Amino acid sequence: MSITKESELQGMQQVSEAVAYTQREMQRYAQPGMTTQELDEFGAQLLSSFGAKSAPYLTYGFPGWTCISVNHEFCHGIPSRKRILKEGDLTNIDVSAELGGFWSDNGSSFVLGADRYGHQGLVDASKEILRKTIDNIRAGVKIADIGQLMESEAKKRGYKVIKNLGGHGIGRALHEQPDELLNFKNRFDQRRFKKNSVVAIETFIATQSSYADTLSDGWTMVGDRGGFMAQHEHTLVVTSGKPLILTSGKPLILTEGNGVWN
Repeated sequence: MSITKESELQGMQQVSEAVAYTQREMQRYAQPGMTTQELDEFGAQLLSSFGAKSAPYLTYGFPGWTCISVNHEFCHGIPSRKRILKEGDLTNIDVSAELGGFWSDNGSSFVLGADRYGHQGLVDASKEILRKTIDNIRAGVKIADIGQLMESEAKKRGYKVIKNLGGHGIGRALHEQPDELLNFKNRFDQRRFKKNSVVAIETFIATQSSYADTLSDGWTMVGDRGGFMAQHEHTLVVTSGKPLILTSGKPLILTEGNGVWN
């Protein structure tokens, strides 16, 4: 969507506050020994307290309220009473919701407890790349150039990007134009970011794979060559200067927030 009036910005801030708060509190609540279904149900309660509804459930009939992916699961992991979180797990929580006709999306990978398996470097790289990416987005900047920046930053750190996943427009639905905001340069993509447009920018930084495949459950995605992936995502409004980051916890401040940065 494109923000055309103050009430639309307020609506986006309200739903973004709900998803940012839920994201942060789910990370705090997660503990070794807990099932991902318990964690998901906690997130559902938080969204409900805002009057917000799960976006993947509303849009796709996803079998959970949030997406929770663990270790080799890259994204779209289904919460389960059989999946028990363990110390050192590479964990991704992706929260998206609808409130008052507005939609927002916020994702974050983190290491649960002590970094027993050396995942923190991947997580930090993904955060750093998202920060640098967002800091370079302006109205008029080519979408493909931002993709090139993401891939080059990943390569500098010894990582790959997932080429069949990307960010997307958002606002009046979970996925809108511009779609396929990819983590690499598509030389055929001549589109540019437009002032006042709302987009969800996300990293997909991986250790071994360049593509993600869907498992037989129809949802969970893993790497085509295995390995691990970290994802971080913010919903923002494009401006002629630095973007307005709606899901940072404090919408207009880049350096503070809900744990995606910190």
